[in-house]
Amino acid sequence: MAIYGYLALFSLFYLSTAIHITVDRSGKGHFQKIQDAIDAVSSNNSENVFVLIKPGVYEEKIVVPVDKPFITLSGSKPAGEVIITRNESGEIFESPTFTVLASDFMARHLTIQNTYGSGAKAVALRVSADRAVFFGCRILSHQDTLLDDKGRHYYYNCYIQGDTDFICGNAASLFEKCHLHSLSKGNGAITAQHRQSPNEKTGFTFVNCKISGLKSALLGRPWGAYSRVVFALTYMSNVVLPQGWDDWGNPSKQRTSYYREYKCYGPGSGTSKRANWSRSLTSQEVKSYLKKSINGGKSWVRAAPPHFRRVSVGDLSGHVGERQP
Repeated sequence: MAIYGYLALFSLFYLSTAIHITVDRSGKGHFQKIQDAIDAVSSNNSENVFVLIKPGVYEEKIVVPVDKPFITLSGSKPAGEVIITRNESGEIFESPTFTVLASDFMARHLTIQNTYGSGAKAVALRVSADRAVFFGCRILSHQDTLLDDKGRHYYYNCYIQGDTDFICGNAASLFEKCHLHSLSKGNGAITAQHRQSPNEKTGFTFVNCKISGLKSALLGRPWGAYSRVVFALTYMSNVVLPQGWDDWGNPSKQRTSYYREYKCYGPGSGTSKRANWSRSLTSQEVKSYLKKSINGGKSWVRAAPPHFRRVSVGDLSGHVGERQP
């Protein structure tokens, strides 16, 4: 059973009218660059701003600043029609193609990729904001693909690809019906969750997901001593190594990491050879992970607005997102 599902989303709040602007590389929209559209939104924005991005390849380094909440960036189905791409490696906080710092952000049907390749940190997407949502997006790189850094996040029907620690960070995130594809040819880990204290309410939860890959991969390894990852009701192909989890060369983390599975299936789901410091959840224990309220998302995940307020190019000069009288 879906935790949120699209039908439930339409019953949530934030269904008000949104400002509607377009980005089109051909010049037929308000802007030709995505970053220009974001820059046009007023600081301390308080209105929903819906940015429709026309199909094309956008070679940009995108940042959604902390003072510009309530922005939605939307492509059209399928996600491959709008590609945001960059080729850059370096530190994980500097290399991302796309960085979200503003709260109440949403992305729909976008491909976000870093084409640098293997052998170095090359983040496609960094999310360092609270209440961020991604619907039907493709997030592609090799190492540290998705830096799920901090805040509460929800990923629905997304395709996430990489080879080493390709979902990493210390957010409180729910991944529902997502496809995780490992490019690892050895012991690359899918997750590297960074929870560092038993008091932190963070962790990655995967429900009704799918794991595939080229050769072999671990489910996760502890970036933080109190790393927390749960896989529930997830299909695991034979790409998943029998031990499932690794302590990253530090046996002391075996006592504090929280790695759990519940009723996963497929050739890679067998638990008889799993690391003996991981375990399966009971039907009672898993209940809290299957609730809509696991990270509070029931109150802030919003659907696309049914009504729009369209603006002219002349109205976009520093006025997008200002409260109208």
